[in-house]
Amino acid sequence: MQIIGLTGPTGAGKSTVSARLRELGFYIADGDAIAREVAAPGEPLLAQLAEAFGADILENGVLRRRELARRAFAGKDTLQTLNRLMHPAIEKRMFERIAAHPDCRAAVIDAAALIESGIYKRCDLVAVVTAPPEVRLARIMARDGIGEADALVRIGAQQPDAFYTEKADVVLRNFPPYSLDAEIQKLLERLSA
Repeated sequence: MQIIGLTGPTGAGKSTVSARLRELGFYIADGDAIAREVAAPGEPLLAQLAEAFGADILENGVLRRRELARRAFAGKDTLQTLNRLMHPAIEKRMFERIAAHPDCRAAVIDAAALIESGIYKRCDLVAVVTAPPEVRLARIMARDGIGEADALVRIGAQQPDAFYTEKADVVLRNFPPYSLDAEIQKLLERLSA
């Protein structure tokens, strides 16, 4: 089975691309969903996160995600700490899920930290979704229900666009005037080549 790594900066539209690929018969290993699973009550990772970011990120044994995000996105060092704890657990669970779906057209790993985690090295092809910062800002605020200042902190904590596009086999532009369907067609053509 071919494995496609799908990444890009927050707010670019990875989830939108994943939804379209799912409709086309691809198995989607959703990094965000798996990140929630590995940090669920009773998972060993939860104690590690509380030790690194403070016990008050937990409320009755449940992760306060917004508080963890606020602390983790406060700087490069704290984001690196979060990634160092999360990435191995997410990667292990992702590849277990992919192995359980051998009959799909292909597998897509939808992961914001695909490159930082090194998971991209296990992919046959890397697709990067891009959008201008002002488009991403509006999407993040609407998606997460946060203000502009918090959204700008998240954008500022991420790598520049070149970090993603340098590793890309295919770049998918998810903003006007580009058609996302036409951009996805580029990916499909590359897969069949």
